[in-house]
Amino acid sequence: MSRVARAALAALLLFVSCNREVRPEAPAVPPVEATVFFTSELKGYLGPCGCSENMRGGIDRAAFQIARARKSGHPVFLIDTGNALFAERSIIPEAVGQQENKAKALARAFALMGLNARVSGPLDEARGPEFRAALALPEFASNTLHAVDVKGHRVVVVSSPQVDTLISLAAQARASKASVIIGLFEGPYDEALTLSFREGLELDLVIATRGKDELSTEENKLVTGRVPVVQAQSKGRSLIRLDLTLRASQKVQWLKSPSETQRELEALALRIEQLRGQVNDPSTSAELRVLKKQKLEEIIVRREALASESVPVPTTGNAAAVRFVPLETSFERLPEATALVTAYDREVGALNLAWAKEHGAECPPPAPGKARYVGTELCRACHAQVFPQWQASKHAHASDSLVDQGKNNHLDCVGCHLTGWKEPGGVCRLDDVEGKTSVGCESCHGPGSSHVSLPIKTTIVRPTTATACLGCHDRENSPHFDFEKYLPQILGPGHGQPLPIPDAGVAPGPKPPAKKK
Repeated sequence: MSRVARAALAALLLFVSCNREVRPEAPAVPPVEATVFFTSELKGYLGPCGCSENMRGGIDRAAFQIARARKSGHPVFLIDTGNALFAERSIIPEAVGQQENKAKALARAFALMGLNARVSGPLDEARGPEFRAALALPEFASNTLHAVDVKGHRVVVVSSPQVDTLISLAAQARASKASVIIGLFEGPYDEALTLSFREGLELDLVIATRGKDELSTEENKLVTGRVPVVQAQSKGRSLIRLDLTLRASQKVQWLKSPSETQRELEALALRIEQLRGQVNDPSTSAELRVLKKQKLEEIIVRREALASESVPVPTTGNAAAVRFVPLETSFERLPEATALVTAYDREVGALNLAWAKEHGAECPPPAPGKARYVGTELCRACHAQVFPQWQASKHAHASDSLVDQGKNNHLDCVGCHLTGWKEPGGVCRLDDVEGKTSVGCESCHGPGSSHVSLPIKTTIVRPTTATACLGCHDRENSPHFDFEKYLPQILGPGHGQPLPIPDAGVAPGPKPPAKKK
């Protein structure tokens, strides 16, 4: 190229460079933030029974958490993973009205909370598919996927009782450009763990939604592998909360709090459980119980604040954080949801009492040679020295506690607050409980007619282990029950302890008449 040509080309390039429009870089598109709550195995529970202090749970507490999250302004979703409506597959005729009313109350609560989708579990079928369909809940079928649009991003929930089907559905979801894929494994937690470290899995999160037995869902569980696997505490005692930051259709990066924060959270959780047990310990004095409850509430607030602290989010891709929200007694309730529960309590009590008056039947008589229930008052004639100790106990006021909560005619509760409920020769009608109210002598010692006829030690049960207590003091209603700590609260003179020695200064009573030879 000649010198002239080179000069001309340089001039042309300079002209183009000087006249090119300078465009500023496009601003980065802000990520989309969203929160998804999950409920799991509510089993017909609107709230805790209230038998022990600091019992977690309550649909009104869950409703408050969701309503508060919505105040953030970003999208909030609620998904139920099934087995919410009923606690058992089969319901006795006497309890049909109560259980159906409870399911309807739960459906109204779900509507109030803005339920987006749910999968039906086997317990939900207790009153048949027609009853379930009449509740008009937003359901999607097992072995399918459900997509939620979050401002242009697809959050997909897939559900199946089979691992292979879950994996296949997740692959389909990823092919459809899903930003986040959540797998609901309709099986127990230990089986779901097989997915945690599987390579090539398109799931971002796995939730185990079916406990293998009653005790397997007593705790929140979380393992973090390639894919986190979680299980929520059943009966509405905890929520699963998933916070999302969305930018693209790719697997999420899981956010973790710093190690020291995690260690502190674990230590706080342990301290909370210790304090809950101490508050429920009957040997704790009233003054100390107040202090323990105050400390418990302080630590719960600290844990929630620490768990809610924001974690630095990557500037690219999708990110997520998952945590449990244990619904503690100190948590606020949504008034509208509380009103639903109160109305249910009132209506179902009247319904059960009316059913008993119209359809109720007496308990069957005891088998030949077996004792029948005689009532607590008949025991007083020979054991008057025991009664002051009993009357000062919670056992003596068990029925009163139900009246205070408006649950004295609830079939879920009366079994542990009456004597001889549904036992041969006991009480089987809510409209005829006279003489069998509260937890009386025969609740622990068995039916007393044989002992009344022949008052010797061998004709009455004398419990020496926790077996007689665990029917009511179970993990659900008395989560911190300790036989050795509870037992002293019901013992007294003539009842596990010796009678006082008569004062030597008191003149002895009249001698019994001499026996005739």
